[in-house]
Amino acid sequence: MTRYIRHAAAFCALLLIALLVNATRVQVVQSESFDKNPANRRQAIARFGQPRGDIMVDGRAVTGSKDTGEQLRYERTYLHGPLYAPVTGYASQVYGTTLLESAEDDILSGTDPMLAPLPLWNDISRAQNPGGMVRTTVRAAAQQAAYAGLGGKKGAVAAIEPSTGKILALVSTPSYDPERLSGTNGSVARSWAALNADPDKPMLNRAIRQTYPPGSTFKVVTAAAALDAGTVTDLDAATKSPNPYTLPGTSTELTNEVDGCTNATLRYAFEWSCNTVFAKLGADTGPNDMLGTARNFGFNDGGLKIPSSVAASNFDTSMDKAQLALSSIGQFNTRATPLQMAMVSAAVANGGSVEAPHLVDETTTDDGDVVRNTGNESLHQAMNPATAMQLREMMTDVVEEGTGGNAAIPGATVGGKTGTAQHGIDNSGTPYAWFISWAQKSGEAQPSVAVAVVVEDASADRGDISGGGSAAPIAKAVMEAVLAGS
Repeated sequence: MTRYIRHAAAFCALLLIALLVNATRVQVVQSESFDKNPANRRQAIARFGQPRGDIMVDGRAVTGSKDTGEQLRYERTYLHGPLYAPVTGYASQVYGTTLLESAEDDILSGTDPMLAPLPLWNDISRAQNPGGMVRTTVRAAAQQAAYAGLGGKKGAVAAIEPSTGKILALVSTPSYDPERLSGTNGSVARSWAALNADPDKPMLNRAIRQTYPPGSTFKVVTAAAALDAGTVTDLDAATKSPNPYTLPGTSTELTNEVDGCTNATLRYAFEWSCNTVFAKLGADTGPNDMLGTARNFGFNDGGLKIPSSVAASNFDTSMDKAQLALSSIGQFNTRATPLQMAMVSAAVANGGSVEAPHLVDETTTDDGDVVRNTGNESLHQAMNPATAMQLREMMTDVVEEGTGGNAAIPGATVGGKTGTAQHGIDNSGTPYAWFISWAQKSGEAQPSVAVAVVVEDASADRGDISGGGSAAPIAKAVMEAVLAGS
């Protein structure tokens, strides 16, 4: 009898061991696959079962959470949604997340292991931490100035602190309210369909995801390459540039919108934006130096994140001399995001150094303990410091004496470059108006803001489109807002 009891006990022990092994297999080995199974709603219920952490601007939350009492309980809310949509993106129960809501989702949703009170605590307890906070680098006044300046026209603004790479403003218009995509009712699906069908593409982040021909603003890059390569050694010497200029290997003649460009000095050509001078300058400098300088400014970088991904700006790696000449004045296949052109202006303001642009200052727990700081990082030295000083001088001339007078700010030194970019078949499209600039407050050691503005403005009269007229006043308003708060 005792032998049977021992056998039964051993069998029960084996069953218990098998049960424990199976439980371990399910809870530890296979837990991730079960968690990610689309049929498992526990993750979604847990995810929306608590308020989401907030995205902060100037210490104030521009997001929130609303208790609906439904199964997916908390819906995302947005303060001034259209104003900050290019920064926050959306967090939707149905359509997922974008921009900061996506890039910092682990912090905001509370799933980041760094939010746990102890290492591996969440793996053991299966608990979920309260959502953390994301403190952005955005200045509310600069964001509002950019948004108001664009006034609903198609376009974008990016503003950077040159010495650190902190993004002070990031605006894209027309915009949308991301709160329209919060929740699970029928209105969310209707909003999604309407936003995607809108020909003005309000959900497109034009500041970081749309590239444009940069037009004459690219002449900053061309001038930097020519000065560094020694193609030009004296800003005030004649450049031996004909007007019109015949593109190399073709019979196509390039002309100018202004007088005085024949054999103009680099200073005059930059101030009044002589296409013939800069096209010849790019061709004379050559593809290697032009491409190398463009890359150092950030062109052709497909891995840039702020932490949201940024579309790569393009400068072709293989061109004939005619194409290189056109590329050197921001045409042909040269394309740039507004953020990229803000980086170009910031590099001039920062002695030639390109700092990594970033939108997040730090992330914290829900009670404010710092989880991660975003340190400053230098990406490239785009040009020699002496070249940067020469470009600062020429950009200042543009504002004080040339085409960028609408960006002048009393009591500050402002440098700028206008651009009017042709596009479309045979340049039939309404030109894009560009302006890039930087500003230095009187008494300060270095510029505190660099800005890029592009205005598509398809409804404007073609003859009225100009970077100095349409884009420079917007840049001025943004720079004034930053200087006032510095």
